[in-house]
Amino acid sequence: MNNYSYLVGNKLYINLTNRCSNSCEFCIRNTDAFHDLDLWLSEEPSANKVIESFPDLSSVEEEVVFCGYGEPTYKLENIIKISEYLHSCGKKTRLNTNGQAELLFGGHVPKKLSGFIDTVSISLNAVDKEKYNTLCHPVMGEKAFDAIIDFAKECKKYIPRVVLSVVDVIPIEDQIKAAEIAKEIGVDFRIRHYTE
Repeated sequence: MNNYSYLVGNKLYINLTNRCSNSCEFCIRNTDAFHDLDLWLSEEPSANKVIESFPDLSSVEEEVVFCGYGEPTYKLENIIKISEYLHSCGKKTRLNTNGQAELLFGGHVPKKLSGFIDTVSISLNAVDKEKYNTLCHPVMGEKAFDAIIDFAKECKKYIPRVVLSVVDVIPIEDQIKAAEIAKEIGVDFRIRHYTE
């Protein structure tokens, strides 16, 4: 069954695509299921199909997060339509992204998300392009890391809250350096815990 949306705790997550421009060593895609949910999709849903899959939104006490087995910005128009609906229901939205949207699609993605996304969480996961390529295997190669930094800077102009994050599989010294990168840009920083 296609899980277009799923609850974890008080948060609702939205699963739009299985496509991704990375193949990260630590990705949950390498497991069969996440929280006993099969998140592999047999088809990419329309915005309406996603909205129809929602539980009673009054049970969602925290934000609604665009985060599934793929990179959500492949379905940018759906993100905008669904976020517009969620805002009309009084819900906050967060986008979890690898930060490569501008490199992949161009077209001023952060500006398009303005007014629709309340928080964007960007997976930095490394402190330079060599380490990023080794850990995340981006389709776009060495361009990817710099594009992520540029994306974070651009998001800061349009999105109320921007967060750079790393997974705690990287060395402590790199976690500290990543926090310094976030501070330089002027965005928040978060360490995500690796999930088996």
